[in-house]
Amino acid sequence: MKLLRFIVALAVVGYAGWLAWPFISPFLEGAGPDVAASRMGAEAGAGDELFGFLPVWTLWVGAVGLYLIAALMLGAGNSKAAAAYFLGFIADAVLRLALDRQGGADAAARSDGPTTMAAPGAFDGLPVDPVWLMLGALFLLGILVAVAGRRIRRKRTAGQLNF
Repeated sequence: MKLLRFIVALAVVGYAGWLAWPFISPFLEGAGPDVAASRMGAEAGAGDELFGFLPVWTLWVGAVGLYLIAALMLGAGNSKAAAAYFLGFIADAVLRLALDRQGGADAAARSDGPTTMAAPGAFDGLPVDPVWLMLGALFLLGILVAVAGRRIRRKRTAGQLNF
C-alpha cells in the first residue's frame, strides 16, 4: 500500500507541475529574476475574467496549490488527502470547462506562447472531447488518491497483546 501511495503522490505532483509550467518556466529558462517575474505576470494577466469577476490565474494557482497539498498529505499518510485532491479537481474542472466554453483556440491565438490547455481542433480523430477525457483521467486519479490514503485498521480483541 505504501508503494501505491508513493506512485499516486508522484503522479499528482507531476500533474501539478505540468499544470503550473506556464508560471514556472520563465524562472527556469535562465533569465534574470526581474525578467522572469515580468514574463510570469504577463502570463497570469493574459487570461480574461471567468464569470465576470474571477481572474483565470486564481483558479489556476488554487488548483495547483490544492493538488500539491493533496500530494503532501497523501505522502504523509493522511486520510484527508482525497478531500484536498477533489477540491483541486473542482477548481481544475471549472477552469477547463470555462476556458473550453470561451473557446480554447481563441485563448491560444491571443497568447504569444503555447498554452497547457488542449486546443479543441487539435484532436479531431478522437470520438470524445479531450477536455472530458482529461477530466475523466483526473477523476480516476482522485479515486486512486482516496484508495491509497485509506488507512487499514486492524481490529484488536480484548486481551490481545499490543506489541
